[in-house]
Amino acid sequence: MTVRVLIVDDQPMYRAGMSAILGAADGIAVVGEASDGEEALARNRVLHPDVVLMDVRMPKMNGIDATRQLTRPAGPANIPRVVMLTTFDIDEYVYAALEAGASGFLLKDADAQELASAVHIVARGDSLLSPRVTRRLIGDFVASKPTGLQSTTVFNSLTDREREVFLLIATGRSNSEIGKELFMAEQTAKSHVSRILSKLHLRDRIHAVMLAYDTGLVRPGAPG
Repeated sequence: MTVRVLIVDDQPMYRAGMSAILGAADGIAVVGEASDGEEALARNRVLHPDVVLMDVRMPKMNGIDATRQLTRPAGPANIPRVVMLTTFDIDEYVYAALEAGASGFLLKDADAQELASAVHIVARGDSLLSPRVTRRLIGDFVASKPTGLQSTTVFNSLTDREREVFLLIATGRSNSEIGKELFMAEQTAKSHVSRILSKLHLRDRIHAVMLAYDTGLVRPGAPG
């Protein structure tokens, strides 16, 4: 299936370069471009992309605010997966972007293969970052996040087994690692992960990790 992509960046040359690269990749179709967050919302309503590559800093409406509107449950009819485009691998905007609903982030100097891979990864429902990188990244940001903790009652819908799996997700385990630790097949672990994300209304593993930190289930710097 061809993945429909919308590119959002305020630099025309950068948009053109990304469009050319992704347009030549297998299984990807660039359906449009936008120069700011407001235009991205309007283009999303018309073009119905599967994936939006979103710059962080833009005039009129920045990428974080646009992402929050694109991914909210009561938002547009078409809810795409959003990948934030950043200049640095860790900056002040990353946690805010993920909290807003982004499925990961990509460096703006990524090569053609990395761009295409990123699009396919998020289009199939996965987070762009590996679980271990996600855990380290979110841990750094949550450690300095001044908000109070969420109630752990959010986990009441999970079975005992699902709670075990969730804790392993939160501490950075892959499906394969979860299977080995809990003596189950990798496919079984994957099924558990899917049910957990559905029950907790989480978009992907990144947001599962964020929830674990926000509820205090995992503490920044704790061993995994």
